[in-house]
Amino acid sequence: MEVVECVPNFSTSDKAVVETILEKIREVNGVHILDHTYDSYYNRLVVTFVGRKEPVLRAALNAAVKAVELIDMNKHKGQHPRIGAVDVIPFIPIEGVTMDECVRLAKELGKEFAERCNVPVYLYGEAATRPERKDLDWIRKGEYEGLRQMMKEPGREPDFGPPEPHLTAGATAVGARKLLVGFNVNLGTSDLSIAKRIAKALHVKKGGLSNVKAMAASIPERGITQIGMSILDFERTPLYRVFELVRIEAKRYNVPIVGSEFCGMIPLKALIDVVGYYLKVDNIVEGRVLELAVREAMEGRRQ
Repeated sequence: MEVVECVPNFSTSDKAVVETILEKIREVNGVHILDHTYDSYYNRLVVTFVGRKEPVLRAALNAAVKAVELIDMNKHKGQHPRIGAVDVIPFIPIEGVTMDECVRLAKELGKEFAERCNVPVYLYGEAATRPERKDLDWIRKGEYEGLRQMMKEPGREPDFGPPEPHLTAGATAVGARKLLVGFNVNLGTSDLSIAKRIAKALHVKKGGLSNVKAMAASIPERGITQIGMSILDFERTPLYRVFELVRIEAKRYNVPIVGSEFCGMIPLKALIDVVGYYLKVDNIVEGRVLELAVREAMEGRRQ
């Protein structure tokens, strides 16, 4: 079986725009939307869909083209770093697909999207053409507001498309990467400065944990703040270790943890690690998860 995952991020929380983008993905036969989330404080739509290589490529391109038509970045405000209407499009190998094939998908999509919409495209992650471009933080420096000036700097020309931002859609990062975990922890304080200090203690480039990127956001309608995190390699830096550091840092400021959430899908291996750690289970493996064992038995893969 051949399965590729795509997790594009769009700079919108407008319900009508969200539904139109989702419909462009649903129109492609053989593509399945697993999850989508959006909110007003990040002002961002994250969609997770899977399928075979070519249908996934078509669905991602169709959604990106439609987003350029509908989203005006000159009117966009949000707490999440972003450079364009279509901020990022990653391809992730799941089953029967190699990382090299996902790199090819990223390059094909980036080239065609830039040609059709006149949007500058940067290749990142495993598809990056230069070492510094592997990191989204490097690409997003200055965000949308500083994009025009940043693109004038030597070495910041896009991989595809024009050397300046699209007038309403900005720029887009397209790449290939491993599975990651999007994990957010809610803090019982409205003080954003405290949340920022905790996020700094977690972020890999600021002295925190390896494979973790963290940011702070305010959720004013709930009177709380949030630590939004991407765990880039959950096997090397497991989820429980990240959560425990959040707990330690929050305790320093007498701030309670009032909840947490996943952004997008969560790999089973990450959950098994959490169960093993907190319940002190020594023999927990994927093969002992009932539903997986039943499926393998019914498919003839288990004796």
